[in-house]
Amino acid sequence: MKISACIITFNEQKNISRAINSVKWADEILVVDSESTDRTREIASALGAKVIVQKWLGFGAQKQFAVEKASNDWILSLDADEEISTKLQEEILFLKSGGPSADAYRISRLAIYMNRPIRHCGWYPDWQIRLFNRNKGRWKDVIIHESVEMQPNSSVKKLRGDILHYTVESLADHSRMTTERYAPLAAKQMFENGRKTSILKIVTVGPTAFIRTYFLKFGFLDGFPGFCISYFAAYNATLKHMLLWELQNSRHLNSE
Repeated sequence: MKISACIITFNEQKNISRAINSVKWADEILVVDSESTDRTREIASALGAKVIVQKWLGFGAQKQFAVEKASNDWILSLDADEEISTKLQEEILFLKSGGPSADAYRISRLAIYMNRPIRHCGWYPDWQIRLFNRNKGRWKDVIIHESVEMQPNSSVKKLRGDILHYTVESLADHSRMTTERYAPLAAKQMFENGRKTSILKIVTVGPTAFIRTYFLKFGFLDGFPGFCISYFAAYNATLKHMLLWELQNSRHLNSE
């Protein structure tokens, strides 16, 4: 069982060393960089990774491009702001030595937010297929919230170790990412899927998201970071519906 660790990057010089060092045991480390303007590629190459430059295709498509360029069939997909925990490394090395018992493995992802592991707010365990046989699965080509889709009748098991996800650098960074990435991409995906919104939805979706995240998903147990996550969940929900409203009304205006 030979494994290619695949990482997509764009201006990740602050994170890439941590990600690559956590998969040094892999048979191949492949970094697909979308034309970074910082030292990301230089750092990755110095750490022994194979680096390919590919113009940005979108999250799902970029990750699938990396899968197709890998030398091995078994893929371990990692984001640049993530790292493999020691426990997870031990589990995967055990699979490597004895051979896989499934076609793919779901791995829990533990977010580190404001220097605190977040175990509530609906953020954990955040199970995702990240280790898989590329002959049985592939990344879905979607705008946001990309995931690996396995072929029918594929066997999928769970591993117990975590991927550690270093989410945002600051509250200002969280706000910027919500405004510039998460909400606009989500609105676009909703629009393309035929979803519609209304003024009533825009007014109520934010408070609903806050209540769900902070109270129903026990975000209050994560202290002040849990409050911040709940606030941004509300902000993201409101903004994406506002942007969706704008998209659907622009279509009506253009059709007149």
